[in-house]
Amino acid sequence: MAESNGDWLRVRGIGRERFAGYLADYLATLGYAVERTESTEPVESRLKGRLDRMNPAVPPSAGALEFRFYPTSGGAAVVWEAPTDVPSADRARMDRLMREIQTHLERVVHSESHATAKVVRPPESRLPWSEPAKGDAA
Repeated sequence: MAESNGDWLRVRGIGRERFAGYLADYLATLGYAVERTESTEPVESRLKGRLDRMNPAVPPSAGALEFRFYPTSGGAAVVWEAPTDVPSADRARMDRLMREIQTHLERVVHSESHATAKVVRPPESRLPWSEPAKGDAA
């Protein structure tokens, strides 16, 4: 099931609300205004971030970010929902931003949970811009 959902990251040992909170806090430090919504049908948390403060580490295509968190057995998963298309010129910077976010989440989850929780990449971890463009030759 996870593969079809396009999971970016998973966490074991904490719930989706706490995991979403860690990401929301980090995005705020990067200069994003974060909007968080919770729903019960389906059970999920959503984050939307709009860049409010200039940050040279954030590529232009990352001006608006969207994530969806849902519960899993023993933890939670996050799907990177937007942006879905990143221009070739921004891909290296976007990949770096994604790695920085991932590294931060790994550190904060590990330290805040006293090493009882862990962030992992699912075997089929995907980001929308990792897929070949529809017009690209195979």
